[in-house]
Amino acid sequence: MITNGFTYLAFLIFFASMLVFIEKKSKSKFFNYIPAIVLLYFTAMLLSTFGVWQKTENITLVYKGVKDNLLPAMIFLMLLRCDIRKILKLGPKMLIGFFAASISIGVGFVITYAIFKNYYEVDTWKSFAALAGSWMGGTGNMVAIQGALNVPDSKLGYTLLMDSINYSIWVMFLLWLVSFAPRFNKWTKANTKLIDEIGYKLQKDKDSLRKEIEFIDMIVLLGLSLLVSAVSQYLGGVCPQGEFLQGTTWTVVIATILGIICAISPIAKIPGSSQISNIMLYTIVALIASRANFAELTQAPIYIISGFFILGIHFIILTIVAKLFKLDLFTCGVASLANIGGVASAPILAGAYSESLVPIGVLMALLGYIIGTGGGLLVGRILCII
Repeated sequence: MITNGFTYLAFLIFFASMLVFIEKKSKSKFFNYIPAIVLLYFTAMLLSTFGVWQKTENITLVYKGVKDNLLPAMIFLMLLRCDIRKILKLGPKMLIGFFAASISIGVGFVITYAIFKNYYEVDTWKSFAALAGSWMGGTGNMVAIQGALNVPDSKLGYTLLMDSINYSIWVMFLLWLVSFAPRFNKWTKANTKLIDEIGYKLQKDKDSLRKEIEFIDMIVLLGLSLLVSAVSQYLGGVCPQGEFLQGTTWTVVIATILGIICAISPIAKIPGSSQISNIMLYTIVALIASRANFAELTQAPIYIISGFFILGIHFIILTIVAKLFKLDLFTCGVASLANIGGVASAPILAGAYSESLVPIGVLMALLGYIIGTGGGLLVGRILCII
């Protein structure tokens, strides 16, 4: 049983590294459906349930210090890849598909919450806001909203469970739909020629920009991101405080704005932001999951059912939009998974259609990083007044 803070942190990071190593080296298709990061918070919750570590004062201090300080730094680095200029090149139909997916997810949360509200625990709207952030962007957005709304880790257990089970089944469903693309495209009268051209051009641009990561790149990005974290936390503390916009919310918003601004500056050309932000993300996710406990999830079935209700509403709305705007199945599927799965899985689905289309999946997922935090907070605002 672990009682020391440093040992606790070291074990979690090592455990995360082993999952990433196995995912990278394994040729199993298992990780196509359940990425390492999903497996990480599921197994970390399991280890917490079995009491591998205790919530000692030392462990709590390490947990809070690392998580609170890494979060703004991770958000900043994560957004450095989100160049708005490149995303706009995706074209109107793909952007319509993406935002239709985002809005339909938000609508799904609102309708589902209104239907099942009396069955949920108190303040479940905060957990749903965090999950909405994840399903509009990625896991990074979820932890950003958790920090912004001060969602206790014990209350995030249901969210993690939904993000594991519902998400995994949704990935399998979208991969299964790939074979139906010709029939779906014929039904919507979609033209896929433009998508193929954009995919080819993005792949060409990506290949020309590849550069080996050097020590100077890593140290500059790490130092800058930690400075942004410190500045964001300071400014967040002096900004006007309200019922919804508290200090932690301001900190997340400021780090997000700085990341988006720097994404169109020369700073974005420094390689390594993806790798460092992923290390921070895996660390934060492991920390969050380590405070959850399966034994506390006494109402798990209603939350899993809620997850399928949300996805069902999302699917129906997105299908209607596809028919109205003549969208193809690739655009709809990747837009959906770019929101719900993020960078971890959108490229996998795009690659199932064609390798040349993988960059489109990546760009759509990056767009999710930009809107995920704001979208989740907006959903949370609506849910709290229902």
